Amino acid sequence: MRLSRQTWPTLISEVRLGRETYRVVRPARASRHGMLWEHWWGAELSVDRATALTVALAWGLAARSPNSLIYLPLRKARPAGSVNRERLLDLVLLHHRLGFPASRWKQVRARLGPGRPHRVALPPWAWRPSVDHERRRHREFRDHLRWDVAADTLFLTGSRPAFEAQLDEVRDLVESGPAHRAENPGAHCCAEIEADRPRSADRGHPSTLLHVKWCPQHG
Repeated sequence: MRLSRQTWPTLISEVRLGRETYRVVRPARASRHGMLWEHWWGAELSVDRATALTVALAWGLAARSPNSLIYLPLRKARPAGSVNRERLLDLVLLHHRLGFPASRWKQVRARLGPGRPHRVALPPWAWRPSVDHERRRHREFRDHLRWDVAADTLFLTGSRPAFEAQLDEVRDLVESGPAHRAENPGAHCCAEIEADRPRSADRGHPSTLLHVKWCPQHG
């Protein structure tokens, strides 16, 4: 499966709160088998093929759409064989330029309405960004994703370079994961996304991790 050949059916909502208007993009069909929950070290997202594709397309859009909140509703999904988790989460990806306070999300989410249908098609070069991974290792590098949780939602906020720097992880999960699992049934296929915790949530772990893995029940 090549991401450069995919389009993404979405719904777009414009929500006005006070003087601000927020553009929210979400899937036209909610995930049935993706499930996100919180750990002390970060968060884990369990995906099937369709959810993995949705996450990848949302990731690519977040890198190139600085004026939108990309919303993946995941809390109501219940994959077969799943167990109840203490805290299930939705996922929002957004550009730091928006300056969106996570504390407003509950109000925005409640006002989404039915949304306007739209099909997202990203250019092929969106999946092959030029990223200087050596520069990312320098202490002066500042284009990191930021992590926050509010209203049962995990927020990942960053610049275009911050999202693109970890795009390889997300792309490989979708493009290479199915073939790898076909050749090695039961193999562990995952993407590991690094982010920085807000200082208020730092429990001795300033960096955190979003671990995206294939569901064992779904290929």
